[in-house]
Amino acid sequence: MESQIIEKAVFYAFVFVLGFVAVSFVAFWLVVRPPRIEIAGTPERYRLPAENVTIETADGVALAGWFIPRADGRADVPAVILLHGYPAEKADMLEIAAALHPQFVTLLLDLRYFGKSEGRATTLGIRERDDLKAAVDFLEARGAASVGVFGFSLGGAVGILAAAEDERIRAVAAYAPFSDLRNLGHEAYGRLWLLKYPLVELMIFWAELFFGGDVVSPSPADAASELSVPALLVASREDEQISFRHAERLRVALEQNPRAEFYFLEAGRHGELPPDFDARLAGFFERVLH
Repeated sequence: MESQIIEKAVFYAFVFVLGFVAVSFVAFWLVVRPPRIEIAGTPERYRLPAENVTIETADGVALAGWFIPRADGRADVPAVILLHGYPAEKADMLEIAAALHPQFVTLLLDLRYFGKSEGRATTLGIRERDDLKAAVDFLEARGAASVGVFGFSLGGAVGILAAAEDERIRAVAAYAPFSDLRNLGHEAYGRLWLLKYPLVELMIFWAELFFGGDVVSPSPADAASELSVPALLVASREDEQISFRHAERLRVALEQNPRAEFYFLEAGRHGELPPDFDARLAGFFERVLH
């Protein structure tokens, strides 16, 4: 009788573990293949003379972009790459592009999998930081005098990661980037209590298995600690998606960078821009890219 109880317990434990592993895979797959958000808006609506461009990544993925010369038509001037958040698209950056248009060339890019770009999944930074380097290659070929990056949320994290690796990125600004995907996962699955830890570790395992890279290392916080170029970190204390704890970790990571600037908002939901944001961002790039 006792042996039967043990056998049943082992069987149920096996079924639970197997089911948990299956759930972790489904959760991973939903994270890297989320429903895309379509953003209304075109360059024409903002009176921006955009050229549809395609940038090929190192692994052969075609990224869709809008290349917008400066208001006077010149391309041999400082340029800013604009990266949207998860799971949006480049049209979400049009308002900022319009604010930068008088002084800068801008390149609005659909991150892989999103918008009109190719890609079977988002890799949450593993391949996107190399994709950003391909975008810098593109701007250099167009004669850009210098290159900066602004990214929102996932785009901000990608910008920080790439700027730590590519010295051609002369400045980076990030609004509501995450500091560490492991911590973000623990927050997202916090209701699972202790089960959140093995769930997140399994999702990290799936990412390494399918994408061939470590999705948590280096983290944006690790990369930020290596930055020596001008950096602007923007975050809201009331952000309901990327908690302000991520901004605090990034602030600590940037403490040794004398050219780091911080703009912390007392209120505002994820992606909600304050009225002066466009002017502040343009002023930052005006100071550091010219």
